[in-house]
Amino acid sequence: MRRYLPVARQHFLAALAGTSVVVKSLSAAALLLYLLSFGVDTAYGLGVTPGYLLPPNFWVWTLLTHGLVEQRAWGLAASLATLGAAGRLLEPLWGALELLVFFAVVNVSVGLLAALAYFLTYVASFHLAYLFAVRIHGGLGFLGGVLVALKQTMGDSTVLKVPQVRMKAVPMLLLLLLALLRLAALVESNVLASYGFGLLSSWVYLRFYQRHSRGRGDMSDHFAFATFFPEILQPVVGLVANLVHGILVKVKVCRKTVKRYDVGAPSSITISLPGTDPQDAERRRQLALKALNERLKRVEDQSAWPSMEDDEEEVTVKAESPLTPAAGKSSSQESNLITFQDAPSQL
Repeated sequence: MRRYLPVARQHFLAALAGTSVVVKSLSAAALLLYLLSFGVDTAYGLGVTPGYLLPPNFWVWTLLTHGLVEQRAWGLAASLATLGAAGRLLEPLWGALELLVFFAVVNVSVGLLAALAYFLTYVASFHLAYLFAVRIHGGLGFLGGVLVALKQTMGDSTVLKVPQVRMKAVPMLLLLLLALLRLAALVESNVLASYGFGLLSSWVYLRFYQRHSRGRGDMSDHFAFATFFPEILQPVVGLVANLVHGILVKVKVCRKTVKRYDVGAPSSITISLPGTDPQDAERRRQLALKALNERLKRVEDQSAWPSMEDDEEEVTVKAESPLTPAAGKSSSQESNLITFQDAPSQL
């Protein structure tokens, strides 16, 4: 620890130096609350307790603060690393304000969904511990949201070479690991609930509601809900997801997938889906046009061989171009030119 802690501190400070005020403020708040946890039960006052969200308490501020509350060193390290990764990889694409909105949306959704899940568990079991003994806190919910966002932006990137693991598989692999640790009673249920609801809420927000220059949401095929699962399960998961989406569309929670037709394009009619990049579509169109022009040029080169008819017309033009014979030219030479002009027809 004495050897590697200064190096880790140096790398963290270097990564944090290139981020915005939003990431620095959130990191400082998480560090401050961790230091306060040695003397104060921060998870009680700032973490989400399902029973205290209900009337007459209404501790609604905990929905915003629970994501910054850490009471263990490994939890603080994970939260700071998550904030640093979001600042370096997502903030340049979204901007500081959108990153802050994403942080707030994910944490509020995790608090509400986890509290609802524990309330339903209490209804099924009538154990008050599910309402008042559970503390939902920590940055694992936001970690799940960042992993989903990285799957959206750089899903084909390789995270591990041996064994080969791509970024698009990391969210579900970590969920599976946490589920196994929960079955072995090595982590508490609120850890698994925070991360799982962080995955779900971030995907819903990025899929349907996030605003950007191309419209709202990302309806591309590579970001469908079924792509989070192995390929053998994707048809079944896709069918269930489509049924759920259809129900949510009818109750006006989600919106339909809308195709946009750009009839004002300069060259031809282009069809684009919400969430696709127009620049990428234009690049593919230019490559297709270039390939088509090269094929047409090769066809023209192959058909450029001279024919007998072209030779006959060329000789005729050369023979008839002089309006009068040149000085010193005999009539026999003129007759030879005429005879040579008629030669191809005689052949």
